[in-house]
Amino acid sequence: MDECIAEVFETEDKAAMIDEIMNRYGQEILQLVYSYVHNKEIAEDLTQDIFVKCYQSLHTYKGHAKLRTWLWRITINHCKDYVKSWYHKKVIITEKEAEFTGVRSDDIEEAVIRNEEDHVLAAAVMNLPVQYREVIYLFYFEELPIKEIGQLIDVKENTVKTRLRRAKELLREGLEE
Repeated sequence: MDECIAEVFETEDKAAMIDEIMNRYGQEILQLVYSYVHNKEIAEDLTQDIFVKCYQSLHTYKGHAKLRTWLWRITINHCKDYVKSWYHKKVIITEKEAEFTGVRSDDIEEAVIRNEEDHVLAAAVMNLPVQYREVIYLFYFEELPIKEIGQLIDVKENTVKTRLRRAKELLREGLEE
């Protein structure tokens, strides 16, 4: 646990703890949730739910794993529960989804080309089955090591490697079409 959060945990002020956790990991959690639900508004709602769960469960965090790993585990489980839920399967979202990230390049032509390529790649990743999408996201976008990914999604390291390989094959096939 890093020093800033360790200091907050020593104060035993749950509100200050969750505030610091939200400031530090909020954007990462939101992006991870979005990778499951593909909808900005739902991702924001679920992220709020996740931080409420974290607040209620702070007393269960013992420091055996990294705080980030503990948060991600809660997030992944919550997202999987949502994706399996009746609401997700039966309710149709009709609002147009907004993009999470904006273009940061001053060169407009390059930015448009890069944005289009990123959009195509992101769409291809989002079309993968969840088991492949989550390992691609965690490995390439969050740059987590294979061992930590295995712990987060509760599978063996070799399974993570196999899923990464298969996901890359599926992406290659999908992008070649």
